[in-house]
Amino acid sequence: MSALFTLEFTVSSSEKNMLLREFLLQKQISRKALTAIKENGALLVNGTEENVQYLLQPGDTITVQFPPESGSEHMKGEPIPLDILYEDAYLLAVNKPAGISTIPSQLHPSGTLANALLYHYEQTGHTAAVHFVTRLDLDTSGLVLVAKHRHTHHLFSLAQQEQAIEKKYYALVSGIPFPAKGRIDQPIGRTDNSIIQREVRDDGQMASTIYHTVSSFQKNHLTCSLVELHLLTGRTHQIRVHMQWLGHPLLGDSLYNGDCSILNRQALHCTSLRFQHPITGEEIFLQCPLPNDMQHILTDTENSASEKMHEQH
Repeated sequence: MSALFTLEFTVSSSEKNMLLREFLLQKQISRKALTAIKENGALLVNGTEENVQYLLQPGDTITVQFPPESGSEHMKGEPIPLDILYEDAYLLAVNKPAGISTIPSQLHPSGTLANALLYHYEQTGHTAAVHFVTRLDLDTSGLVLVAKHRHTHHLFSLAQQEQAIEKKYYALVSGIPFPAKGRIDQPIGRTDNSIIQREVRDDGQMASTIYHTVSSFQKNHLTCSLVELHLLTGRTHQIRVHMQWLGHPLLGDSLYNGDCSILNRQALHCTSLRFQHPITGEEIFLQCPLPNDMQHILTDTENSASEKMHEQH
């Protein structure tokens, strides 16, 4: 069983006589978490348990012990290979292949990334639920960010509200976007009579996508483009819907009228993540290369699209 998740702080002179409760709220520990800590965790000042009314003094050492977490009762760990690109005591990031769901669903009740991570936790002695910070569609590949604790997940949620987690995607699309770069601000909502498909519609939620055409090329008599994309919002199928609306659906994306003659899944890959570590404050930048199926399409094309992509880094 993993050790309790614990944070430690030192009180500064400017925080003299501050209530412990206000100090912890200032450290972005939520009121909900404070209630849980009081019930099944501990608040220590200089090694002695205190309540939230304690008046702080400069130099005090505050230790916060969060309640123990348990894994999901309804999900089992499965020995599915994981490509872990970063891991520490607070978070991890994996390179998800296409064809695997992020979380279980009615159509995919097992064999998901969540099942794989739960097994990894079991093997490494970490006891907690799987807290996804970012998710990818079944057939989208690339980086997925995971928090190892509820509090870390809470801090990432605050960062997402401030658009402080930068995600970069590469997509292969039909045609040549015009203009070559821009920002798409179009609301997205569920298509009538479908629980899966989305579309640009006036009554949808506002969504913003920045795109930049890296290169264009011919492949099997198709005119295609490699497009770099940044999400400013996180709507379901956002890139797929926005690129279809622009008139350039993703290759392989049968749900959104993409050409499927050279690829049998949507050509979309989350290639990088940049964020501030929620505990240490360190800037983290992670990258993973295009998967083989997308890279194969770029290889030996007329305009050497693969080379141009690497020049962007």
